[in-house]
Amino acid sequence: DKIRNINHNLDLINVRRKEPKSQDIYLRLLVKLYRFLARRTNSTFNQVVLKRLFMSRTNRPPLSLSRMIRKMKLPGRENKTAVVVGTITDDVRVQEVPKLKVCALRILRAGGKIFTFDQLALDSPKGCGTVLLSGPRRGREVYRHFGTAPGTPHSHTKPYVRSKGRKFERARGRRASRGYKN
Repeated sequence: DKIRNINHNLDLINVRRKEPKSQDIYLRLLVKLYRFLARRTNSTFNQVVLKRLFMSRTNRPPLSLSRMIRKMKLPGRENKTAVVVGTITDDVRVQEVPKLKVCALRILRAGGKIFTFDQLALDSPKGCGTVLLSGPRRGREVYRHFGTAPGTPHSHTKPYVRSKGRKFERARGRRASRGYKN
């Protein structure tokens, strides 16, 4: 009887989405379009857009208007189209929005020239004159709880506590007068 060494750590290597999880027919149409473009054009832009269309909601984080403006002000990005596979959210802190060309899945309350992805495919099928942007992936609050365990030295990980009162994870390890300070 042979002893097999089955390493299940390698199972996750081939896990990649071949299609979106969502049943949204409009998203499925975009996938059809970009599948065609990724296959028939030799541009990596279309392959990246296709891959991002498959992504889960948490991997398509929203991009704020202010961050997009900041990224589009960088040198060499004038007159280019900002492409975001995700949502662009309004930012009330922005007083005046410069003239921008934007393509995104969802745009909430913004002026300027706005494309949808099918219009972008007509406008620049190979992704010429575009800047691919994405929101901060680790921007969600849940990431503050990840890392070395709270309470260990030099850990800034946020503990899950039921209350933020005086008695809850505020004494030992948090201040020198109560035993020790981490």
